[in-house]
Amino acid sequence: MDDSPSWTAPESWAVEKEGEEPTPVAAESSEEDETVAAAGARAKRKRRHRTTLSTIGRPTQQPTKYKIRIYRANGTYHVVACELSVTVAQLIPELNKKLSLNPDREPHSLYLKERGRERVLALTEKPASIVRRRLEQAGYDEADELELLGADDLAFLMKFEYKSNVLGPVADDFHVDTFDLIDLTGRSLRTVPVLLYPHADAIVSLNLSRNPMLEIPLDFIQACTTLRELRLSHMAMKKVPQSIRHCTTLHRLDLSCNRIADLDDAALDRIPELRSLKVQNNRMEKLPWYFPRLRHLKDLNVSNNKFRTLPAVVTQLTKLVDLDISFNMLEKLPEDIGQLEALEHLIIVGNQVSEFPATCSRLTNLKMLDCRRNHITDLATMTALPKVEQVFADHNAVHALDLSFGSSLKQLDASHNDITQLTVLPGPIGQPYALTSLDISHAKLSALDERALAQLTALETLRIDHNTIRYIPDTLGSLTHLVHLSCSNNQLRALPSNIGNLQRLETLEVHNNSLGELPATLWNCASLRQINATSNLLGSWRVAPVHNAAHTASLASQNAADGDPASLPPRSVSLPDRKVSASSGSTSCSRALPPIVYTLERLYLGENRLTDENLQVVSLLQELRVLNLSFNDIQEMPASFFRNMTSLEELYLSGNKLSAVPTEDLHRLTKLQVMFLNGNKLQTLPQELGKLTSLTVLDVGNNILKYNIFNWEFDWNWNFNKNLQYLNLSGNKRLEIRTDIGHIKDDEKRKVLADFSGLTQLRVLGLIDITATNGALIPDENEDRRVRTSLSEVNGMAYGIADTLGVTEHLNMLDLVQPNFRNSDDEAIFAMFGRSSHIGNDHHINSYLRNRFVEVYSSEMDRLQPEKWEDISYALRRAFLKLNRFLHDYLYSTATGRKMSHVSASNAVREIINKRSGASGIVLHLDGRTLWVANVGRSLAVISRAGEAELLSRCHDPFDRVETHRIRMAEGWVSPKGAVNDEIDVSRSFGFYNLLPVVNAKPDVTKRELTEQDEFVIVGNAGLWDNVSYQTAVDIARTERSDPMIAAQKLRDLAISHGADGTTMIMVIAVADLFKGQARSRQPTMESIIDTDVYLTSKRRRKDENINNRDLTRLDQEIPAPVGHLALVFTDIRNSTHLWEVNAGMPTAIAMHNQLLRRQLRRCGGYEVKTEGDAFMCSFPTALAAVWFCFSVQMQLLQVDWPLEILECEDGKEIYDQNGKLVARGLSVRMGIHCGTPFCEPDPITERMDYFGPMVNRAARIEGAAAGGQIMCSADVVREINARILDTEPHTEHSHRQPSQAIDALRGFGVVVGPVGQVKLKGLEVPETLSLIYPRDLSGRQSIALAQTDASPSASRVQFSVNQMREMGMLCVRLEMLSSGRALRASTTSDSTAGAGASGSETSPSHNFDPKALLPIMDKASDADLMFLLDSLATRIENALTRISLARLGALQHQLPPGGIDREWLSQLLAVISPLPSLV
Repeated sequence: MDDSPSWTAPESWAVEKEGEEPTPVAAESSEEDETVAAAGARAKRKRRHRTTLSTIGRPTQQPTKYKIRIYRANGTYHVVACELSVTVAQLIPELNKKLSLNPDREPHSLYLKERGRERVLALTEKPASIVRRRLEQAGYDEADELELLGADDLAFLMKFEYKSNVLGPVADDFHVDTFDLIDLTGRSLRTVPVLLYPHADAIVSLNLSRNPMLEIPLDFIQACTTLRELRLSHMAMKKVPQSIRHCTTLHRLDLSCNRIADLDDAALDRIPELRSLKVQNNRMEKLPWYFPRLRHLKDLNVSNNKFRTLPAVVTQLTKLVDLDISFNMLEKLPEDIGQLEALEHLIIVGNQVSEFPATCSRLTNLKMLDCRRNHITDLATMTALPKVEQVFADHNAVHALDLSFGSSLKQLDASHNDITQLTVLPGPIGQPYALTSLDISHAKLSALDERALAQLTALETLRIDHNTIRYIPDTLGSLTHLVHLSCSNNQLRALPSNIGNLQRLETLEVHNNSLGELPATLWNCASLRQINATSNLLGSWRVAPVHNAAHTASLASQNAADGDPASLPPRSVSLPDRKVSASSGSTSCSRALPPIVYTLERLYLGENRLTDENLQVVSLLQELRVLNLSFNDIQEMPASFFRNMTSLEELYLSGNKLSAVPTEDLHRLTKLQVMFLNGNKLQTLPQELGKLTSLTVLDVGNNILKYNIFNWEFDWNWNFNKNLQYLNLSGNKRLEIRTDIGHIKDDEKRKVLADFSGLTQLRVLGLIDITATNGALIPDENEDRRVRTSLSEVNGMAYGIADTLGVTEHLNMLDLVQPNFRNSDDEAIFAMFGRSSHIGNDHHINSYLRNRFVEVYSSEMDRLQPEKWEDISYALRRAFLKLNRFLHDYLYSTATGRKMSHVSASNAVREIINKRSGASGIVLHLDGRTLWVANVGRSLAVISRAGEAELLSRCHDPFDRVETHRIRMAEGWVSPKGAVNDEIDVSRSFGFYNLLPVVNAKPDVTKRELTEQDEFVIVGNAGLWDNVSYQTAVDIARTERSDPMIAAQKLRDLAISHGADGTTMIMVIAVADLFKGQARSRQPTMESIIDTDVYLTSKRRRKDENINNRDLTRLDQEIPAPVGHLALVFTDIRNSTHLWEVNAGMPTAIAMHNQLLRRQLRRCGGYEVKTEGDAFMCSFPTALAAVWFCFSVQMQLLQVDWPLEILECEDGKEIYDQNGKLVARGLSVRMGIHCGTPFCEPDPITERMDYFGPMVNRAARIEGAAAGGQIMCSADVVREINARILDTEPHTEHSHRQPSQAIDALRGFGVVVGPVGQVKLKGLEVPETLSLIYPRDLSGRQSIALAQTDASPSASRVQFSVNQMREMGMLCVRLEMLSSGRALRASTTSDSTAGAGASGSETSPSHNFDPKALLPIMDKASDADLMFLLDSLATRIENALTRISLARLGALQHQLPPGGIDREWLSQLLAVISPLPSLV
């Protein structure tokens, strides 16, 4: 009899063969799923028992053994200790023995649960190794005793369970109405449910993702005869199931987010109709040989793998339409990529590609290119493609942008590049460019070429923010289709007057420039909805004349006649049948009003120089929804100012000098929801505020309020506005909330007026520095309400806080201030938790983190072991990790009162738990004069060190290459939009347990020893830092540094104006108070109240109206011109003449240079005498102040973000000393210092002080004796350095005048003096004893030749590489062949065949030989040879272009239309002759 079985069960029955162990699908766990909600297991926690500790391993070597907690099905657990090398096969017998289990009668398997997903461990897997790896990925390290952590409950991360094998799948617990679309995601399936078998032939789409134990039977796959889509993502697969190849009807296959190393055995070529294949986030380094057989494949996603080169087989997929190769390790694209002629979408985000091959010009069907975050230097090939419509190329290395676009290109994003020049080429002959959106923000442009704008007549969106542009050419007025213009953060001093021609313009962003006024013609923009001119120097805004308004109507009518009805004004421009306002003066009823009166909805004019006189024109605007006039010089508003603003929803008047609010028409603002009046001189609030029924946000902090809150008939009381959600009264030190004052005798009514409980919707209540006693009922805090009642002083330091509510009804951010931490007068905690965006935010998380942090951190501080060199950074890291673990237990516990991981659960039942929520967090621990900062997420801290911003924390951006690498190592991935696993925009955070350990709570920790130069720390969330740069934030805060509360409020208000739309929270901490002799008290004493009054009366510093630079106005005022004995400093840029001649980056570089020197002059107390070209002449009251200035400039020059052209030339390249320390980078500035008593006389034209005499001549000659990067000084200066800094000489007669700040700064720098000896200076008879001085970090310059280069432009020009020269030679050859009437074409045969073909056809109009044969050998050429070759090639190219253009002219001559020259023919002629220098 045959012993072989006569019948075998189908795969779908999941029957285990006798004698075989169950084999799991994968050998390791995957990286993402939902968090475990193990309520049933926790319910039995009190009944759990711990069995005897087991040990497995070789006792002779005594290696480290890791404890692992393994649960059983009944909730009990067993702790084993095993080595990293112990496998499941070795562990199971020991478990069976300890648990008295019979494997023959009831076999068991070891399961692993991760984030709600369960799978069987393979017998070869190593549990201890898995535990260690997951703990390390979650942020733990060796110092946390990883070998012991596994014994704890790690349910927040993973869970082992030893349970009996189940035969067959779990009973079906789902119902299906239709069988064509089946989604079984994340059901812990082991086999396909039986329910599906009878309907297998009806299934069209099947999603089995997140089922790592699932077997996919062959018989089921063969039964799915109409299956078109199969998704198997997050399955922990190392190999593609063998059954997949038999699904021959598939069109779309998703194998993403697995551990697949290759597809060699997948045999996907057996699926003939496969059209879409997604294999992103795997471990592939190659693709199989059979890929070209996938002839119908159109969509291929291989992003987030390990490709170093794009496999050649991809270029053979000739029908490919969509290709995504993002986030690999590609450094270049293959030459054969041009074969993908059907390609429409190409995504290569996050690689290291530097150029596009020339063959990319064959991608004639490409419509979208996304090459962000690479090293691309040239986009010309791609932007010129005939069908390309969108190109996204931000964060690359483009420094010259050619405006030579294809006829279809509509959107180009080239932001965050080092663009210094725009090269203008004419558009398609007879046609303008089709480009509608251009983004070149965050570049290094110093000007816009007027021809560049003239070519882009179809533009609808133009973004040129964050450049150094000084003016916009008048050709802007020709962009009649423009809808959005954004040019913020530049150096604009005026806008073109013809901006009124832009009848479609809806948004104008010009904030943070140096505009003195807005053009009057702006009133004629008939579609304008928003103007943001915050942070300028605006002192006026004139209304357009009547004839201009009429002209606008004429333009609009003309545009409408051309088929553009949208350009008509939305309303008539005639004056309504009423007066404009009571203060309109001579305004006649017959006068026409400009169109903007009826269209403008948002007007931001904060931080300007507007006064009361400017408010009349603002009051004309009738459709305003948002009006921001904060931080101007407004003292009194017209009584009828609000008469026409009945649609107003948000009003910002903070930071002015208002002593009253106009009440005549205040009741008309029925839609007003937000009102900021903080930082004024208000003593009372009008009762009319109570009539604003829609008011939800009111900030009246930092005024001088002092009034009877019970005088409700005349003064405002908060109980009149029941809808208030945000109320800030902080900083009003005279305001008292008490029930024993006032004339009201009715105690009950008095009690109600002093009570806040009626404000049931209140979320934030600010009462810092407010006296609230004797019956004042202050509401308690809860998860959804923050009440601040402390003083504005912590451990002797002043601090301030300001925030806004988000778009949700809950608190998105919470702050924490803990003075006297651990009962120590020298320790304090400052922290904030939450997210600025409502996406992924949960107020329960924010509240829990705030309430528990101090407790958890204190316990970790107590556990520190100094004998093991553990410091506070260890406690911070452990506190963050432990708090994240406790938060998990808190979120996923129910209301039965039990505990989990030693944390009490909430008593409130959670109906919905948001598993995809989290919070950023930042904590500052001040220990004496040592500051520790720990953060996760996007909340950051910046310190002001003598006015210079220094970042103390790190933004955890998934795009950061370090973070991207960590994410990939943790088996996560980054999507092209910059989201981890395409879900969240941060790489580290509290919460987001569905992404743990990819997104973990391990903080970056920074230690900072504070010095007297440290002024304050700004702590803010993404609402601030996404819209305001670090240095700008410091500059703004320094304007109000005498009161951190007002500084925080100003930062918040300006962040709103600059674009913050979520929740913004800002904290300013005056750490400079730590260095004052006596810690100042911020309690509301009479003295402090008087000080506040004085401050509010004169808080606006005197502004220098002569300064026309916004950034300089935020700095300390320039000192009066020094006279008497003083120090002079002369500076000059090495080789600047040649840099101007040949280096395109010089215009931008000189602007950066000038800005740097002027900032340091203000910081160090210097006076700018005059400038000549790039040379500065400065004076200082003392010699050491001058030395401080020179040292600061030389150090800062290394940090400037110079244009790429400067860094690539010999004059600006990076230079390191023999110790590997950077000592030179960018522009090289030489300096000379000399002190004495010059003749002083103001200049009659500029009215600035000028200096004359021998002392000035000598100072200038001393500077001339220095080389680039050197500071040369006279003997008098060295004597002061020796006397006050090095203490090697006695004090001089001027030593007592040296400022202590300069002395401290120089001692911090460290001074190195290098004697030069006596030098005969040009034009002077008496030699001067000179010395070179360096900061300690730049002393390496002494041993490096930084001498001036020869008077030749070669060192100033961007250096060409041999490869670049070879490419230029190829271009030259091709142009010469084209000019002769023959073109080169790519060879399609072998070299020998190509050569034969070329030689055998002498009359062929094209050539297919190798053009490299015509190039000279360059590999061993010297620099001089390359320069000669460059000149030769340039001449040849110019000649070829001239010949081509002349040929085109000849062709046009025959096309001359009869009867004369028409407009179209003339435009073609101009397009041809414009490149000809001889004809221009």
